[in-house]
Amino acid sequence: MIKPEYLAQEYVLLVKNYYPMTGELLEYCYVKILECYLERSGKRFYYVGVYYPEGMLAVIQEQQDVLKDIAENMGLVTVVCINATRLVRDPVSNLKQENPRLWLELYWVTARRY
Repeated sequence: MIKPEYLAQEYVLLVKNYYPMTGELLEYCYVKILECYLERSGKRFYYVGVYYPEGMLAVIQEQQDVLKDIAENMGLVTVVCINATRLVRDPVSNLKQENPRLWLELYWVTARRY
């Protein structure tokens, strides 16, 4: 199995090569391969998670078809776009304690200016 980190890098590289404008948008986002395991069927599904800062919602939604097309061509299920600012600022979230590295990556994404 290919490592998810490597797969995420390849995904970003493909987006930059085939759709340069969309690739520039991904420089302000954090891209991660997410895994879903269904116990009943015993299958694992992989999809792309794009964590974006607050101000990029409209731009990311415009490019979602492009992102989904490349993900499907790579054999991934779909693309999920997640607002990183909401995750970082959520007072109920325990992401900082459970996965501090992801929290720092998301904090970095929200701190950058688009």
